Amino acid sequence: MSYQPKWVDDDVKFLVKAILSLKNEEEVLRFLEDICTINEIKELSQRFKVAKMLYEGKSYEEIEKETGASSATISRVKKFLYYGADGYKTILDRLIKKEG
Repeated sequence: MSYQPKWVDDDVKFLVKAILSLKNEEEVLRFLEDICTINEIKELSQRFKVAKMLYEGKSYEEIEKETGASSATISRVKKFLYYGADGYKTILDRLIKKEG
C-alpha cells in the first residue's frame, strides 16, 4: 500500500482487507448491516450522494432539497471532493464511466 494516512493502524488495515474480500452486493450489504448502525449507513450514503451531485455540478440548493443534507455537510463533502485524498473522485469516475 503506497498511500497510507497517519491514522492507519493494523486494525484499519484489517478492515480494509475485510472490505476488499467482499465478492458481491449482498455480501457488502450484510457486512455494512453488521458493522454499522442503520443511521451510520444512511449518513455515509447521503454523503456519497452529495459528492455525486457536487461532481455533477449541482447547486447547494438542489442538493439540500434532494438529499436533506445541511449546507455544512455539503461544504464538508465538497472540501474532501476537491481537496481530499481523491477517494470520492476515484470511485465516481469509475461509476460514471460504467453508467455512460
